[in-house]
Amino acid sequence: MPTARKKPREAGAKAKERSRRRAGDENAVLLYGRHAVRAALANPRRRKRRLYATEEGLKQLEAIGTKVPAELPVQLMTRDRLAALLDTAVPHQGCVLEAAPLSSPPLEALMPQPGEHPRVLVLDRVEDPRNLGAILRSAALLGARGVVTTARHAPRESGALARAAAGALDVISWIRVPNLARALKELAEMGYWRVGLSAAAVPDEHRAMPARDVPLAVVLGAEGSGLRPLTRRHLDWELRLAMPGANALLDSLNVSVAAALALWTLRPPAADDTSNQPDGRRSPSQE
Repeated sequence: MPTARKKPREAGAKAKERSRRRAGDENAVLLYGRHAVRAALANPRRRKRRLYATEEGLKQLEAIGTKVPAELPVQLMTRDRLAALLDTAVPHQGCVLEAAPLSSPPLEALMPQPGEHPRVLVLDRVEDPRNLGAILRSAALLGARGVVTTARHAPRESGALARAAAGALDVISWIRVPNLARALKELAEMGYWRVGLSAAAVPDEHRAMPARDVPLAVVLGAEGSGLRPLTRRHLDWELRLAMPGANALLDSLNVSVAAALALWTLRPPAADDTSNQPDGRRSPSQE
């Protein structure tokens, strides 16, 4: 017979101060927003410490099917105290989870199995946490195997990143490597073809586009600076996304948007068999 969880108590000033000290530690992160908290609670790899919530926030979590582990301490707070816990004006949606950051899986986790044609995203110094969060979200939804960044010159795990990822942070593999050029070399040894997106890419009529039925690593650089020269030397192709409306005033996409478009444009053939119809039926052109 399951044991009843103790009724959450209103957090006091001492508990709030303890949480602030823990959150300032490198071994703690405060995740906020219903989708981010729900995904973190469902992730067995995530070490959870304490859930802070308003009464309404807790009800909303339960309404979307969130399972709060019976052993996890739950502490009720007012919205104002919850906001003070985060020390910034963010839309926390009435719930904050204190947890340990996720460790990086090894690059070998991206190894394709025979007959697989996975896609991975490789980011060259994309340092904005909201951009990275949006990229993780797109990568998860579009079926990418993982996202690779450097350990330095990339955002640390944070509540802002997790909320932008809308739960994807705890779903898709985010792999942090010490050296991006070496990682690109290792991906090639695994069988990946490395395709870089660059505004400077020049179409080559004598070179065919990369095949879609092979593993592809799609490499994107930071907005403005783009791909570094060393990164470009480790690519098999450079491509430029077509932008018919580009002009002197508007000539580039946000990197998270470019990542999503690239994943869709370079999707493996198997992705063509999935329907975009709301009810899951095949479209007439596929029947």
